[in-house]
Amino acid sequence: MVPHVPWGLIFCVLAVCLLGVWNLASASRPNPPATSVWPTQALYLGVGLVAVLVVCLVDYRWIQRMALPIYVANIVALLALRVFGHTAKGAESWFVIGPFRLQPAEFMKIGVVLMLAKIYHDDFRPNEPSYGLVRLWKPVLVFGVPFVLVLVQPDLGTALMIGLTSLTVILFGKVRWYLVATLVAGILAGAIIIWNDYIREVPEPRPTIVRHHLKKHQSQRISGWLDPEADLRGSGYHAAQSKIAVGSGGVSGKGWREGTQTGLRFLPEQHTDFIFSVWAEEHGFVMCVLLLLLYGAIFIFGLGVGFNARDRFGAFVAVGVVAMLFWQVFENIGMVIGLLPVTGITLPLMSYGGSSMLSVMLSIGLLVNISMRRHMF
Repeated sequence: MVPHVPWGLIFCVLAVCLLGVWNLASASRPNPPATSVWPTQALYLGVGLVAVLVVCLVDYRWIQRMALPIYVANIVALLALRVFGHTAKGAESWFVIGPFRLQPAEFMKIGVVLMLAKIYHDDFRPNEPSYGLVRLWKPVLVFGVPFVLVLVQPDLGTALMIGLTSLTVILFGKVRWYLVATLVAGILAGAIIIWNDYIREVPEPRPTIVRHHLKKHQSQRISGWLDPEADLRGSGYHAAQSKIAVGSGGVSGKGWREGTQTGLRFLPEQHTDFIFSVWAEEHGFVMCVLLLLLYGAIFIFGLGVGFNARDRFGAFVAVGVVAMLFWQVFENIGMVIGLLPVTGITLPLMSYGGSSMLSVMLSIGLLVNISMRRHMF
């Protein structure tokens, strides 16, 4: 198995992790009431590396057989949040275990990927046509249930990641042309709804389609995204401060621990959701490009694992993991530079958080596992 270890993938992942710990040492530098979090992140990284090793030692065919129990266990954990969950920032998303907080939704993403891969592996018939509406009921059910459970926490960002990851896997499984056309029509319908609810100039009270169903802070994030300068002290504050930090970094940055937006605590959630803003301010455009190249290499190596996988299960897991990481990076960086609404998505391997780090490292372990065993059976 050793000759097939994806060393390029492992190197890029470790590089991003170490850059993340280094960046957190600046993002959380002592400035009351802040506390330094980089030692804890380094501990999470160590636990994550152990998790990668454990996953690599297990034949992924056994993981395939355990896909349904893993999926069900994650669903049960999401349901248990309604009884035992801890509410923070308006969302009931965490279990509090002593000094640690566990976010089940992070691990639900892995459960959904494994379950979708198992379905596409077990249902494969060489002579059957592409998936139509009837054959898609199982994949839609698999991601629909956790999507709703996470959405009602409410955690729109993670629910969105589950949906986009699942949709990518479903499209990879080949669907009929009319389903792709329906998807495109749905995107156009969403654009029309946003135009009607937030942009169209009509007398108040404005007739809306979905805006009145959203929570106040969710609606404010969308309106702040469409008109960033409308409420700079309210809904537009996060995006505005983030763009100031990113832009002020220039080409080469202000230097490690020299960022003013970071040091003066103007950046909100600068050690989690807006960690890329800290990186951009202190290290500049060139280092941002380097970070994006490392992420791009992770995606390419991950897809290479999928294309060289021994079976369909391995291929679909690899595509699902890459999709999960890609959409998180896409949404987080798009959010901090003002191109996408603020949704509270962390940047994989860079943002502070034990659940996020462990779930991503487990996913990386799956990729390494699949690569190592591609010629064994």
